Amino acid sequence: MPQSTPDYVVVNTASAAVDRLAALYRQATKALGQALHMYLHERRQPSAEQLRQFCYPALRLTYAAHSDPPATVRAFARVQIPGTYAVTVTHPEAFRSYLLEQLEPLLKDFEVRLEVGLSDQPIPYPYVLAYDELSRSGVAAGELARVFPGTDLSAISDNAADGLDDWTQMDPLPLALFDGARVDFSLRRLVHYTGSDWQHVQPWILLTNYHRYVDQFIRYGMDMLLSESRFTTLVLPGNVLIERGMAEDDMQAVVDSVAWHRFQMPAYHLLASDGDGITLVNIGVGPSNAKNITDHLAVLRPHCWLMIGHCGGLRQSQAIGDYVLAHAYMRRDGILDRLLPPHIPLPALAEVQQALQAAAALVTGDQGDALKRRLRTGTVLTYDDRNWELRWAQERSLINQARAVAVDMESGTIAAQGYRLRVPYGTLLCVSDKPLHSEIKLPGAAGAFYQRAVSQHLHIGIAALDLLRSQVNSLHSRKLRSFDEPPFR
Repeated sequence: MPQSTPDYVVVNTASAAVDRLAALYRQATKALGQALHMYLHERRQPSAEQLRQFCYPALRLTYAAHSDPPATVRAFARVQIPGTYAVTVTHPEAFRSYLLEQLEPLLKDFEVRLEVGLSDQPIPYPYVLAYDELSRSGVAAGELARVFPGTDLSAISDNAADGLDDWTQMDPLPLALFDGARVDFSLRRLVHYTGSDWQHVQPWILLTNYHRYVDQFIRYGMDMLLSESRFTTLVLPGNVLIERGMAEDDMQAVVDSVAWHRFQMPAYHLLASDGDGITLVNIGVGPSNAKNITDHLAVLRPHCWLMIGHCGGLRQSQAIGDYVLAHAYMRRDGILDRLLPPHIPLPALAEVQQALQAAAALVTGDQGDALKRRLRTGTVLTYDDRNWELRWAQERSLINQARAVAVDMESGTIAAQGYRLRVPYGTLLCVSDKPLHSEIKLPGAAGAFYQRAVSQHLHIGIAALDLLRSQVNSLHSRKLRSFDEPPFR
């Protein structure tokens, strides 16, 4: 049996690894929390020995490649080259199912040495300290940062995701895309932007750009809780709960009391007994919002995110209320050009495309030519300028060459983020206007469109996620993996 190193303990099972990670994390955060409390109330500074305890636990995996690696089509939980891989971990109990999903097949299929220990990466004090305790103490945040480890932004990055690391010069290699500090950074941002605890976010995510989809999602959630279904709880912004067993009038009263407008990108979570619930986030309008929220959602390693929103139809044959299934993206959003240049192709993921088309047929009842008349596939153009029409004379030839069928401000960004951060993605849009054909958004027309199309559109997105649940392993496509790729998805 392999021997432990001075700072790390060898573990033989995935469950034992997560248990030890959790124990070390509890010890570190408890020690840091107590030291913070003592400083805030007694100005007692921690000793050098105490400061060494305030660190993330870490996983370390060594692969010597004594034999040929197994032949597998699995896109994750695999090592590609010999070496030592490592990553710091935060909230290991909350991420237990994800960690087990990665570690169990790795230990089964590869001859690896797995160790768990305390890293030398400090846990920044803001991720442990309660804000109200700091505000009550009268101590300035800057003063705490001089005594305790702070949020050192130079120590966190997306280099692993963006392929910026030189693996020939690294030891250890990255075991996962995000380390503990990067994850904690995003967890706090998720709470800030969405208005709910990050632990409520579900592995199946719908992103929308109109609040009317929220109304339909809440109605759907209430219907599920009032009927026989696998769903148990609907979480609203502010961590307000609607639970199975409540009367419908009481549910509606709770909905009416929620001040969702206090949050920039409010999220709604439909929790399920099997853990495979659905989250809807109203990201608002624009590529900046789209990148912002997906940067943070990605650390939770969701199974899929889908863009379900409105677009402008670019073809004469389209009608308001028709659907657009994106097979390609023309990215004119500008938000990711330095990280993922627009000439990099974004592959369509077959599983997602097929699920969206099947869901559209299921919900609309249309088949064959009738479905083709209602559901157009093609290129979606994503702009960063809502008034792109004012540049139509300059943009016309490029749009024509791209064979674009729809225009919006978020879909290309969300797809690019899914590709970049290895989260399966897809887009189904609904035509709300036809700017090139004088069918612009007018108050009366918009109201009729909303009443007719929004509910059906949302149900297509939910049905697509339900279809994808049965093929989750194949959903994490090898199309999203690079040749310098961490073992964890």
